[in-house]
Amino acid sequence: MCASTWEQPRVVSPEQWLAARQDLLAKEKRLTRQRDALAAERRKLPWVKVEKEYLFDTPSGKMTLSQLFDNRSQLIIYHFMFGPEWKEGCPGCSMIADHLDGSVTHLANRNLTLLAVSRAPLAKIQEFKQRMGWRFKWVSSFSSDFNHDFHVSSTKEELAKGEIYYNYKMQTLPSDERPGASVFYKNENAEVFHTYSTYARGLEVGMGAYSYLDIVPKGRDEEGLPRKTAWLRHHDRYEQDYYADAGQQLKQVIRAAGL
Repeated sequence: MCASTWEQPRVVSPEQWLAARQDLLAKEKRLTRQRDALAAERRKLPWVKVEKEYLFDTPSGKMTLSQLFDNRSQLIIYHFMFGPEWKEGCPGCSMIADHLDGSVTHLANRNLTLLAVSRAPLAKIQEFKQRMGWRFKWVSSFSSDFNHDFHVSSTKEELAKGEIYYNYKMQTLPSDERPGASVFYKNENAEVFHTYSTYARGLEVGMGAYSYLDIVPKGRDEEGLPRKTAWLRHHDRYEQDYYADAGQQLKQVIRAAGL
């Protein structure tokens, strides 16, 4: 990682800090109201009926898109970057996946199913999922056009043409797999509608770690990196494993206590 360009802000009296903090709070409140208004506008987007029949490979066998709702009316699919020939899933998508397990049960009790879809064969998905210790539902779209139709996968021929349609515009991209999230609704007649999709930085809502980094002095500290997320690793590939270190500390405490 390159040297940080971060500079420490000036040090002031508690009174000066409070005044500055109150000014910032007013801006934060405005942003919160703007975010609420944008969310309301998002919910008013028109829908598109999903006419094509998509089949997914799941641990329970083949399932349609309608069946993935799991008896709920709302579905969020995270398009996890994991191509058929890849050895493992994308580190950035894995960071988002690290946040999913804690949300699944809460969302299920709000009539919403959350799961991941990748083009990798199911066996590869299950192997990587076990390695990472995840429990959320993750299925394969290997045998369907689903990824292609929702603009998160391209053929090698399409990639070779130079520009790919992604995030609602044509652009040059380095990979045939891309991240995204798509939202669907199923009505009482079992009709499925596509209501929303987001890509690129629109996915940061699922990266809770960034929310914490955004409130600390050094922030994301990504300036000067070859790409913004170059620091990201699979959670079992960092040089410092927080839980392993914590486990060693606990063992030392137990030994010191003679237990």
